Amino acid sequence: MPRTPRPTADAGGAGRAPLATPEEVADYLGVPVKTLYQWRHRRTGPNVRKVGRHLRYRWQEVDAWLDAQTSYDLTA
Repeated sequence: MPRTPRPTADAGGAGRAPLATPEEVADYLGVPVKTLYQWRHRRTGPNVRKVGRHLRYRWQEVDAWLDAQTSYDLTA
């Protein structure tokens, strides 16, 4: 499944990227939305915020979490 690129900063947001929905993050990471909810419950996934009753992710934190997951040495 081809991954869609994450949105860039919008013109009206003073250089800020929009907050991501669980569906957008799941698509970006190539995992089911259910997996994001399981990670949230286990506190192992990217940081998530509640905005009202909705879950939202900051793209910076998703990328930082992803980098931390893939930073291991392959030269063993």
